[in-house]
Amino acid sequence: MAGERPVRFAGAEVIDGRAAAAAVRERVRQHVAALAAERGVEPGLATVLVGEDPASELYVRRKREACAEAGIRSFHHPLPAQTPASELAALLDALNDDPAVHGILLQLPLPAGLDAAAMTQRIDPAKDVDGLHPLNAGLLAQGSPDAVVPCTPAGVMELLHIAGAELAGAPAVVIGRSTLVGRPLASLLLGANATVTHCHSRTRDLAAVCREAEVVVAAAGVPGLVTADMVSPGATVIDVGTNRTDEGLTGDVDFDAVSGVARAVTPVPGGVGPMTIAMLLDNAVRAARRAAGTG
Repeated sequence: MAGERPVRFAGAEVIDGRAAAAAVRERVRQHVAALAAERGVEPGLATVLVGEDPASELYVRRKREACAEAGIRSFHHPLPAQTPASELAALLDALNDDPAVHGILLQLPLPAGLDAAAMTQRIDPAKDVDGLHPLNAGLLAQGSPDAVVPCTPAGVMELLHIAGAELAGAPAVVIGRSTLVGRPLASLLLGANATVTHCHSRTRDLAAVCREAEVVVAAAGVPGLVTADMVSPGATVIDVGTNRTDEGLTGDVDFDAVSGVARAVTPVPGGVGPMTIAMLLDNAVRAARRAAGTG
């Protein structure tokens, strides 16, 4: 009722993305061991890095280290920034045809002059561990279990499950409409029978829309966008934002303030971030299992 003070919690549950990622990695290790024992198959992930962008180099190195820990073979292909499109396309074609490679990761962004969409579409959809190929995007939109799900949205769904969020029938808001996170995540939430509202930079009265939600996922790339007055008491809030500011790495959610209202919230860092690489490994071993005929 008007004039009533909102219910506040002693402190929201902080959803531990590092612990969740460790659990996923252990699951992957078990699947890798089973594939080796039952089928003699060693999952292989090829990484393709064009140029020398420091952030991209760091991301790829972390992904390769995670592969090694999980028992997944890593095939790394560094290319100079001046690589012509024909050479990159030929490499992707060769990896598509290589039976030892079950997953292909083309690190984005690509240097100027290379068409990221065209190169992503060149990857065999069955080996598209990023879930960015239009075929996988279409399958996901149709609710098909055969879709390869992009890593970050898949990680968000794992965290919602761990947090005990009741999604069936629940009003859920996704802020952000990127093809990498916002759009596929909305499809996943719909598949879980949530009632989804998709918000973006043109949404009118974003705060009012968010206050109606039991689940809020912020993936807009705007530091501190989601404040306490935008969150309904007891909501579950997932922060996908990774914004580098003068104060360090921050998310799209005002963590300290929202923690006093929400039931559960992810931190930045230590929330969604660790899940992205974990779900990449999960996608790679799933691709190997499909290629081996084990589901």
